[in-house]
Amino acid sequence: MSELKVLILNGSPRKDGNTSIAVREMEKVFEELGVITETVQVGNRDVRGCMACGGCGEKGKCVFDDVVSELAPKFEAADGLVAATPVYYASANSSLTACLDRLFYSTRFDKTMKVGASVVCCRRGGASATFDQLNKYFTISGMPVASANYWNSVHGRMKGEAEQDEEGLQTMRTLAANMTFLMKSIRLGKETFGLPEKEERLWTHFIR
Repeated sequence: MSELKVLILNGSPRKDGNTSIAVREMEKVFEELGVITETVQVGNRDVRGCMACGGCGEKGKCVFDDVVSELAPKFEAADGLVAATPVYYASANSSLTACLDRLFYSTRFDKTMKVGASVVCCRRGGASATFDQLNKYFTISGMPVASANYWNSVHGRMKGEAEQDEEGLQTMRTLAANMTFLMKSIRLGKETFGLPEKEERLWTHFIR
């Protein structure tokens, strides 16, 4: 079996903040299990939102040339995607949200059975709502969602405090191990059975 690849998007504007602590805990396990990882800091990038212009349908890529263009081929080559973010008003960092909106919509390659995982970091609350928000990108794209032994969150307010969240860090390690197992299982399944047969896409629009 060839090496598995995971692309990690860090939605924090702080390079070495609490979200990075969670991501690094996963990276250690991935490395131990022979998974290649690449982490891209998105939260400190200037990312504009989607204009719904439809230009990607004609060009085959987003009309804006920024980090989304950089990530598109990396995402296509990856077996799994981790989206990690601090919590802002019970939702993901706005730069990460804009990035994911455009990355998922503008890339037309088949994402079926790539594995997705969401990681959230908060002071106290809003983690579950943010976790749910991020998972929606995966579930609309035919991507199985990796789970752990708890919802994928770590807690910490000041820089470095997430190091004290032993349960949260254990969740990150479990998540990385489970994600690796799922990617390996899917790789073997694809080689043996292929991908599930797809029906022609049906569109239903409601106009009043």
